[in-house]
Amino acid sequence: MTDLTLRSSPASPFGRKVKLAAAACGLTGRIDIVRADTNDPADSLRTQNPLGKIPTLVTADGTVLYDSRVIVEYLDHLAGGGKVIPTEPKARFEALTLQALGDGIMDAAILRRYEATLRGEGERSARWDGHQQGKVDRGLDHLEANLPAAERLTIGEIAVAAALAYLDFRFEGSWRAGHPNLAAWLDTVGPRMPGWAETTPA
Repeated sequence: MTDLTLRSSPASPFGRKVKLAAAACGLTGRIDIVRADTNDPADSLRTQNPLGKIPTLVTADGTVLYDSRVIVEYLDHLAGGGKVIPTEPKARFEALTLQALGDGIMDAAILRRYEATLRGEGERSARWDGHQQGKVDRGLDHLEANLPAAERLTIGEIAVAAALAYLDFRFEGSWRAGHPNLAAWLDTVGPRMPGWAETTPA
């Protein structure tokens, strides 16, 4: 029986991060995923979340939670704690910092995507695009030199995997050639994650 509603879209890497976290917490069966159109002024998302952003989670009593980091914290709490967010302080902050890196790569990649698809050709800024690409490149270089763990599954690994998969989906995996160890990590660790195949965007 579902008692949680997740507003998201299949292509959203932040939405996928939440779905993967839910699967790792054993909560997938409690969540009804309702597609949201962030560009539609009539979509109820804008009344649920004043920012009109995804993912947004609505609980059984009507409480609305956002953004993805808050939702993951809530899901981990529902599952009893310590499922994807470690309770031991050192491990906790390592996982949360790794999540922040994955989220930052997603943010920059999404902004690059918007620049290419939502602006007319004469309105696009090569400088802005390069600024965002620099964030992605530095994040990938750091991860290549400091690979996430392959034997554990925290929100850090989940966020990084979702970010890399988004780069595969929207940017044709162009990051892989320069980051072979990171690519091998994703190809090994990603498919092991609960819900990985089910959340792959088409």
